Amino acid sequence: MIEVSGERVVVSGPMTMAGAAVLLAEGEAAITNSAAVFDLAAVTDLDSSCLAVVFGWMRAARDAGKTVKLLNPPQNLLSLAEVYGVSDLLPQH
Repeated sequence: MIEVSGERVVVSGPMTMAGAAVLLAEGEAAITNSAAVFDLAAVTDLDSSCLAVVFGWMRAARDAGKTVKLLNPPQNLLSLAEVYGVSDLLPQH
């Protein structure tokens, strides 16, 4: 679930394959409306689709002339990024 609070996008609940398409679309909409700081502190569960969603948000932000920032990325996300060799690509704040 995504909730926009000013320029911050608060992501809560699972970031898994089951909800990836919705999270991607909601995040893209938030970016279109000027929010590009994603707070992941309330993410409860994730799988590798989380990386695809984050990279999708990054593409949407780039297309809009913005930059995504991630706040409070879960350790599991950082570990997955390390395993896949993409940790340097994550936009941490």
